[in-house]
Amino acid sequence: MSEAPIKNPSLKNAIAAPASAYYCAAMPDAAPMKVVDILTASTQYLQGKGIEGPGMAAKLLLSRLLNCKHLELIFKYDLVLSEKQLEAMRRGIKRVAAGEPVQYVIGETGFMGHTIKTDNRALIPRPETEILVETVLASAALWQHAKPVIVDVGTGSGCIVVSLAKEKPGAHYLAFDVSDQALSLARENAKTLGVADHVTFAQTELGDALEPETADAIISNLPYIPTAVIDTLQPQVRDHEPRVALDGGANGVEVIEGVVYDATIVLKPGGLIFLEIGADQGKAVSTMLRDAGFENVAVKQDLAGLDRIVTGRLPEG
Repeated sequence: MSEAPIKNPSLKNAIAAPASAYYCAAMPDAAPMKVVDILTASTQYLQGKGIEGPGMAAKLLLSRLLNCKHLELIFKYDLVLSEKQLEAMRRGIKRVAAGEPVQYVIGETGFMGHTIKTDNRALIPRPETEILVETVLASAALWQHAKPVIVDVGTGSGCIVVSLAKEKPGAHYLAFDVSDQALSLARENAKTLGVADHVTFAQTELGDALEPETADAIISNLPYIPTAVIDTLQPQVRDHEPRVALDGGANGVEVIEGVVYDATIVLKPGGLIFLEIGADQGKAVSTMLRDAGFENVAVKQDLAGLDRIVTGRLPEG
């Protein structure tokens, strides 16, 4: 019999490994285990492997397995898992311990109160990006338009545009990305959350897609990590999330700069721009916007007090 055509080396190794390889030390093949014991053992195991946030990772894995919210696990502490459930938990713990992001292992993450499908086609949505969405939703100048044209540049998983469309379905949404893989994931999220008819997706760059003075707002969480810094990132990010969604060029703001100047063309007079940035880029991006002709430029901090969002508006005429 010929060997199965497995392309992924880690998967091929896993298939070739003995069954005992799946049994992490945290959960030996022994007596039945309760939820509380599994959480404790899994957290300690992941902590020993140097995984950041081991307790939350264990809770997310187990809550996905039990089809509940992680805050509800406290009510299930005395529940004894079946052997099949334990086996699934062992597999998940092994993957996270090896460095795979827990959001990829469970296939989803929470964002703006919605469940967003996640896998390695796109960047995992972060809590900081919720601040970007909240800033857009709070913009009175944008929502004074009856049907504003809103463009999400570098849509990735689609978490931004999908969340906006759920909250404000009356706008006309466009979502662009250079990655067809990311766009396929974004379309899936839009369909699952019931807003596929409200969003037009396209594999394109902003400057190639729209006529001058077409859009009311440009929103974007673009790559903003300097190229040289990427290799120093945590393995969960560096080795698993798409590099194209991380690499902001030599100074970290090259991709942002291109979109800023395209925005000056495609935005209507009075049009708005909303950008997520790196914590040390507030001054540079603010200056960039002013040099491009934007006014009312402002920087908003995240919950840690770090610069995170930069906004601006083109003059009315």
